[in-house]
Amino acid sequence: MQEEKEWFKNWFNTPFYHVLYDYRNDEEAEFFMKNLVGFLQLKKGDRILDLPCGKGRHAVFLNAEGFKTTGADISENSIEYAKRFENAELKFTIHDMRDPLSHKYNAIFNLFTSFGYFNEESTNIRILKNFKNALLPGGHIAVDFLNLKKVIKDLEPYQHFTKKGIEFTIRKKVSEKFITKEIEVNFENRSRKYVERVQALDLNKMEKFTQLAGLEIKHVFGDYALKKYDEHHSERLIMIIQ
Repeated sequence: MQEEKEWFKNWFNTPFYHVLYDYRNDEEAEFFMKNLVGFLQLKKGDRILDLPCGKGRHAVFLNAEGFKTTGADISENSIEYAKRFENAELKFTIHDMRDPLSHKYNAIFNLFTSFGYFNEESTNIRILKNFKNALLPGGHIAVDFLNLKKVIKDLEPYQHFTKKGIEFTIRKKVSEKFITKEIEVNFENRSRKYVERVQALDLNKMEKFTQLAGLEIKHVFGDYALKKYDEHHSERLIMIIQ
């Protein structure tokens, strides 16, 4: 089914997605962005693309810090929400990262496990090539992905809880190729079912994709404080690519 293959088009446009992940707050976003732009030595006035941007929490903060920022996302609802924050140097647009980009940037940020959504690994190379072609000379790509080994180690196959009056039942599984989260939502006496599916990617696979795209992973970090990456214990796999 098309909606199963492109699960993100369905799930990301629901209010339930934002309730489930409301712990990803502004403070966390600001902490990460301050560390990241500091490490990359970005200067005020530099151009940054946040893709996908969700409702824009990272992009809004980056703009407030003095960067010319564009937020792009495939979710029409998220972009409609984010557009209320637009100004002369902060713009939001609907964009599928599989499609080429029409502008150039000093940095492109791909955050909050927004990579590996698609069924074919070749699509990852295509996306990285799109990013590469949209970089200004000396620019950087930052990909913030999950740490596969820790996800497998800490996996809770079943969860059931209520948040903001919404009942969630979540089932998770890991196969050789995918990490899948089946989400059942019960709200106002109606049951709805969604799915999240990302490719089971580790650093070795990401190195392969970047090389095939004509890029190279220059630095690897394990959390939003940019501490050293440890494949067994780090919360995140954060890659700086050129």
